[in-house]
Amino acid sequence: MSTYSQRRKQITKLVPEGSLVTRSWLQAHELTNHAIDNLLKSQQLETVKNGVYKREGSKIEWGDVVYFLQRQLSTDLTIGGISALELQKLAHYLPISEQRLVHLYGRDNLPVWVNGLATGTKFQKHSSRDLFGNSVEDEKASELIEFTKVLNWKNTNEGLRIATPERAILEVMNQVPGSISFEHADELMQGLNTLSPRTLQKLLELCTSVKVRRMFFYLAERQNHSWFTKLQTENINFGSGNRVIVKGGKLNKKYKITVPDFYE
Repeated sequence: MSTYSQRRKQITKLVPEGSLVTRSWLQAHELTNHAIDNLLKSQQLETVKNGVYKREGSKIEWGDVVYFLQRQLSTDLTIGGISALELQKLAHYLPISEQRLVHLYGRDNLPVWVNGLATGTKFQKHSSRDLFGNSVEDEKASELIEFTKVLNWKNTNEGLRIATPERAILEVMNQVPGSISFEHADELMQGLNTLSPRTLQKLLELCTSVKVRRMFFYLAERQNHSWFTKLQTENINFGSGNRVIVKGGKLNKKYKITVPDFYE
């Protein structure tokens, strides 16, 4: 029979500081229901939510929550949009608010209760269908994984799944003008001078949002990035008709979108 000190040593190794684990995960790592219940009774494990635990007194950080969502719950939720650009040091400035807002993109649901786990952090989920349509659930779902990279997180082997800059900037543009201004998107585009034209081409062909494609080309051309001339517009559907992005703005005749007056 394991002693208290042996169990504590075991749980310290199995559940590091900040880790969130499920009962099924603990069982898969050779802990019986009886052993888990004993760890809870002795307060070596604390219940976070029914069937979800952390180590006694462990402080949860935002990345611990994302790691749990991606690796323990096996969701497709990916850090994206402006959060991905900020973490890759491609954002011009950080938000003034003391609260970190982490944007997650995917098909799977974001559990409501995770927003109370990491102090000073809120998670916002966006549907990947907004950019890649309903068929993202089928053949495109696996293709989207291609446009992610790994962000190191603590001592985890897998790290956090995060959108590449090419994917992230399209996700940002999909939030214009709702939560991101046209001008802010332009500032972000200005710093993206090392994007891969091959990756962009694939993403723009997968993208189903006419508004995003037009806005992307308008801002990329405006910033005169070297990769812009390598994009093949003949393979991209720009749709028809005008699109109002900036209310009261001026219509750009080439891309048929409204932009701030002083841009034209």
